[in-house]
Amino acid sequence: MTINLEIPKKFEALVDRAHQAAEAFFRPNSRKYDRSEHTYPTELDTLAALLDGLNATGNGAGAGGVRRSGTTGGDGVSNGANLAVALGTMEMCWGDVGLLLSMPRQGLGNAAIAAVANEEQRKRFAGIWAAMAITEPDCGSDSAAIRTTATLDGDHYVLNGEKIFVTSGERAGAVVVWATLDKSKGRAAIKSFVVERGTPGFELVRLEHKLGIRASDTAHFRLDNVRVPRENLLGSPEINTEQGFAGVMQTFDNTRPLVAAMAVGVARAALEETRRTIEEAGVEISYDRPPHTQHAAAAAFLAMEADFEASYLLTLEAAWMADNNKPNSLHASYAKAKAGRSATDITLRCVELCGTLAYSESSLLEKWARDAKILDIFEGTQQIQQLIVARRLLGKTSAELK
Repeated sequence: MTINLEIPKKFEALVDRAHQAAEAFFRPNSRKYDRSEHTYPTELDTLAALLDGLNATGNGAGAGGVRRSGTTGGDGVSNGANLAVALGTMEMCWGDVGLLLSMPRQGLGNAAIAAVANEEQRKRFAGIWAAMAITEPDCGSDSAAIRTTATLDGDHYVLNGEKIFVTSGERAGAVVVWATLDKSKGRAAIKSFVVERGTPGFELVRLEHKLGIRASDTAHFRLDNVRVPRENLLGSPEINTEQGFAGVMQTFDNTRPLVAAMAVGVARAALEETRRTIEEAGVEISYDRPPHTQHAAAAAFLAMEADFEASYLLTLEAAWMADNNKPNSLHASYAKAKAGRSATDITLRCVELCGTLAYSESSLLEKWARDAKILDIFEGTQQIQQLIVARRLLGKTSAELK
């Protein structure tokens, strides 16, 4: 089966609408909400209503609600929701990453619900804005070390613990919280629970001040005997030690390609602005001559563009595999690792090439460089992605290769 990584014709209108939204809503408000951290971007309410309409037709371009279709098209190949959301995310993040992450009902928790919830849960939580809470003060990149506990008590689970760095935590209507049912059973006992805001004991401790994506709120929560209906546990409550950590980890197969798509969007924005700037300065960028025969700035630009193309193709491949019901965990990590690092490298190099014009707030290049860094960190750091890739390629377990 071959993969055609050109934009499918049926998604051209979607991509165009997403780009128009980024151009009309995100870019004009990008600097405003970067300077007004923790202020909700009210302009997004109108755009969110538009995206809800697109999602209702199956052509959504937001950051959430993606899952495996399990079906293919008539030619044996499906270009479905995962590819559509990846393409839409790229366009939106060409506008602004922080504002995309602030979109109502488009949270990473929505992707978690789509990944592991059953049909009844998907219907019940349809339309909710869900954040995702994994990281804890004492366990950073090692998700398996989660200490937040969930104890069954009648018809409810009682959750206790702390969660930090929860994107859209204050604004979302619910938070998907990762907790363990039984610490003695290790990774297999970690499950995800939908905790609705306003639930007694679910306390917002503080909002973080950040380097980038300042339009998006990042919250710290404390859970003190939080009672969650047992039907809010996503997926199966059974602890399957043979399956191990695979259940909740399916979430990352959905969200990592989306983060990669965010990185691709930011990198493209920086490259376009840099091309315009250096060409206005009289530097010619030629695809007909070897880079080493061109101006140093042109050679650097061509190298960055090649890096960008690799990130773009890996991201589309990971999304395409999910649409065609193919295991994509390895390729999701390929895409996340490559795009996250490339976006950071590209945006910083663009600032360097454009000099004082890029370092000041007269352009968005300095902001994109700040925003890009989180894309190399959240949803699994660069180092974690490299570990996952190495384990898969070498056939090692997490215990054998740490």
